[in-house]
Amino acid sequence: MHRSKYWLTAVLLFWVYGSIHAQQISREQLIALTPEWKGERFADGRPKVPDSLLDRMKLVTLEEAWAVLRNENYKHQYEGEWQTINPDSVLVGRAVTAIFVPGRPDLHRVIDQFGLRDKRVKAQNSWPIDLLVKRDVYVVDQFDAYEDGPTIGDNLGNSIYAKTGNGIIYDGAIRDIKGLKEIGSFTSFFRSYHPSHHLNNPAGELNTTLAGINQPTRIGKATVMPGDVVLGRDGGVIFIPPQLVQKVVVTSEIVRLRDMFGHERLRAGTYTPGQIDSRWSDEIERDFSKWLHDHINELPVSSSQVQEFLKGRTW
Repeated sequence: MHRSKYWLTAVLLFWVYGSIHAQQISREQLIALTPEWKGERFADGRPKVPDSLLDRMKLVTLEEAWAVLRNENYKHQYEGEWQTINPDSVLVGRAVTAIFVPGRPDLHRVIDQFGLRDKRVKAQNSWPIDLLVKRDVYVVDQFDAYEDGPTIGDNLGNSIYAKTGNGIIYDGAIRDIKGLKEIGSFTSFFRSYHPSHHLNNPAGELNTTLAGINQPTRIGKATVMPGDVVLGRDGGVIFIPPQLVQKVVVTSEIVRLRDMFGHERLRAGTYTPGQIDSRWSDEIERDFSKWLHDHINELPVSSSQVQEFLKGRTW
């Protein structure tokens, strides 16, 4: 064999065996795939957006987040037309991703061997769940599987909720929907319901195989990276790259404050709808700054955030 072929074979073997951790890419690979995030990370390399930003994200609308991402040329982060558990609640958290494919015995056996090597326990569908921590959202590409497709019912649902305090984004059918609804705050988005369950016996019936953990994932027409911040509300879900989370939150808060001010001034007859709906004059901007200062402790945005915003204003 030519020397270059030996080298290529060695590289491929390292990639296939040395760097795969039971379908989970290495810390170094995950960091390399998310270079624009400069903040804290989990031990496996997943971006860790601060809890304080997750708290503030809960008031952000899908429209506000979508507009910021669109302006930053992130055009494929939203997916809609979901069924929901707790449709009037908001789901916010850091994405942990899993990719399942239709069951294939040879691949399944190899992945099981990886799991044994890495001391994974139980069936493949439980492996990603073992990684979950508080404020995570389990995001699953279940290839829109329906009959014999569900890998999550009320047992795993309770485990997920205990670990994260959150629900799931599940691109497929779930089972035990009554039990999942009884969890209470298990706000979740899923495609369908079926009373069957997946089977994972490579020597017999095999419905699903775990192809990836914390890898780039497709959910419908959206691309999801591990560590993206999930915002699910009003029947839709948007996946926000970690480096844009603060911009989304701050933009939303400014829009919220401007709307409050504008509505108040319209009710008082201070300005006309045409003045408020168009680019504000310097006079209105000065009035807005004074209004922020005068109402700083009465607003739905923390006083520290309002002060930070006022620092950057020149009127």
